[in-house]
Amino acid sequence: MGGTSEGGSGAPLWRRMAGRDPAEPHRVATPLELLSDLCFVVAVAQAAATLHHALSEGHAGTGVLGYAMVFFAIWWAWMNFTWFASAYDTDDTAYRLLIFVQMAGVLVLAAGIPRALQDRDFTLVTVGYVVMRVALVLLWLRAAQGHVEGRRSALRYASGLAVVQVGWIARLALPEQTGLAAFFVLVLAELAVPVWAERFWSTTWHPHHIAERYGLFTIIVLGESILAATIAVQTGLERRLDAGPLLSVALSGMVIVFAMWWLYFSRSAHLLLTSNKVAFRWGYGHYLIFSSAAAIGAGLAVSVDFHTHEAHIGSFGAGAAVAVPVAVFLISLWLVHVRPHRPGPVVDGSYLAGVAAVLATPFTGLPLPLIAAVMIALIVVTQHAAASVRRKSGSTAVT
Repeated sequence: MGGTSEGGSGAPLWRRMAGRDPAEPHRVATPLELLSDLCFVVAVAQAAATLHHALSEGHAGTGVLGYAMVFFAIWWAWMNFTWFASAYDTDDTAYRLLIFVQMAGVLVLAAGIPRALQDRDFTLVTVGYVVMRVALVLLWLRAAQGHVEGRRSALRYASGLAVVQVGWIARLALPEQTGLAAFFVLVLAELAVPVWAERFWSTTWHPHHIAERYGLFTIIVLGESILAATIAVQTGLERRLDAGPLLSVALSGMVIVFAMWWLYFSRSAHLLLTSNKVAFRWGYGHYLIFSSAAAIGAGLAVSVDFHTHEAHIGSFGAGAAVAVPVAVFLISLWLVHVRPHRPGPVVDGSYLAGVAAVLATPFTGLPLPLIAAVMIALIVVTQHAAASVRRKSGSTAVT
């Protein structure tokens, strides 16, 4: 990659997007990617907070549907940027400015989330989303101009994204029910663009870089869960309510989030990313991992509302607000991140049993402590099984 001139910040004004080496050593997330993630944090927090209020008020159906819709916009824009940057990050001035446009777009999207989930007005969310996607279209056009081998795929990305964005804008003029159906059609179109674009040329993404980026975003959504629970507990204590149940929620929530972190990072993701076929399944499957992890924060806040008599739901609903996203996290983590490693029947069975046990906890009087106990048991079993496999493989290697 050759720069032509230097900007005042030390970054070249323009570099040719020739594609980065997928085997580049010591490839890590850049400061610009981390700054961009901070903007996505705002959007995730807004989505989780709005879900919290919907669940607490007894509007689970509309709340979950709206949350799933806006989280798709957050996740898909983040994911597309992540994979593009892994292949074509030039860190020149033009690239930085386009990422700035994307960050502005995600903040506009975040500002529109409450209105989208509460009033079903997706105008601001759509505007913010389209701004992010237009920035990505321009980046793909740059890649098409600079990377001869990948030009056909880059042009397919740019044209496919541009067409779908026209569809998102047109959707705003449709009635609510028709607009909902159009949403799912457009989601399928968005998901199909990378599959179509990569048919003749695979972009040169970096497995270690991708695994690190996904791991960092996992930490972000888990951090949102901790923040939501902390704020909810703080509010309860400020009202001089009984501290016992609140501390139980806080401690259980911390154990649950810590266990989720432990389970996610117990496997090395980059070892799985050996082809586009595997990468698509792994990358797309993270929608459920990310969205459920962020939703757990909303569920913990609902539990606090229940104990402080602010929620308009019963004990079963409060327990389900945490149990369901934890179960979704576990089953999606197992399918996407654990099972492809072929961990064996003990690990597979423990995950499935853990999901069943978590879903049963709302029927008990202590759902959160029991979920925490299930998560601890799952860690113990999976760690023991992994250690047994290592010992057997070691003894086989010796003999």
